[in-house]
Amino acid sequence: MRNFVVWRPLTVLLALAAVHGAAMAAECKPDALGTSRVIVVDPSEHGRIGTMQYPETLPLRDHEVVLTFDDGPLPPNTPKVLDILASECVKATFFLVGSMANASPALVRRTFADGHTIATHTQTHSPRIWKWPAANQEADINQGIASVTQALGDSGTLSPFFRFPGLGKSKEVEAYLASQGIMVWSADFPADDWTHISSKQVAARALDRLERKGKGVLLLHDIHKVTVVALPEILKELKRRHYSVVQVVAAGPGQPKTATDPQQWVLQTPAKPPAAPRQGGVPLPRERRPL
Repeated sequence: MRNFVVWRPLTVLLALAAVHGAAMAAECKPDALGTSRVIVVDPSEHGRIGTMQYPETLPLRDHEVVLTFDDGPLPPNTPKVLDILASECVKATFFLVGSMANASPALVRRTFADGHTIATHTQTHSPRIWKWPAANQEADINQGIASVTQALGDSGTLSPFFRFPGLGKSKEVEAYLASQGIMVWSADFPADDWTHISSKQVAARALDRLERKGKGVLLLHDIHKVTVVALPEILKELKRRHYSVVQVVAAGPGQPKTATDPQQWVLQTPAKPPAAPRQGGVPLPRERRPL
């Protein structure tokens, strides 16, 4: 079953996003963090990224970060996340669950209207979906794509980006997604915001792990209150530590990929990373599989 999503010409979409982004920038505070640049990627050349699972990641420069949010949209937390990002003129990638998009289509449209990249995260986000037969996984993935596309309607378009729930995966489904021209995203580090920790711990883990890698793709969840509380601190610290936020979009007709060298897709950790952060004398736990 082939993907039936109709991709609009990205030149038109990015032009609209640029106009909307300029209007938003005018409303931002003078010292807003902002979005430093946009990377255009070709899923057919780099179909799987994120060093939590794959050898490649996005071709970021030192001190660049891509913000990603999973599992939404869900009021009231997703609107609060969008408000926080808008206040800093920051753009992110949202991996939406189809059933959540069905329940809150206006929120899907707002996310796109705010200039963010819209991607998918299955229809049901069922526990251990990666254990299902491949055909069942593919059907759930396709339904998720259809639901988010329907929620967007004529107001926006879907990017050919996908993240497995819980970062579960299989070679068979990965091959299927590649055949559909869909890029699979893992992450380079999470903030553990789906676990039972405080907002201060969420921010600390996000920033500590970013510091250790020097750049990368951060995994967050816009459905959780703890993330809403932690996000302003994360953005404040990114600015204070001189990090830049990068947005990612897919290449298409009239929108060529960003020129890169192969080595830029391999994450090189800093030569002298800071000592592992500790809390209460105990090292932080290992990065866990997200929900």
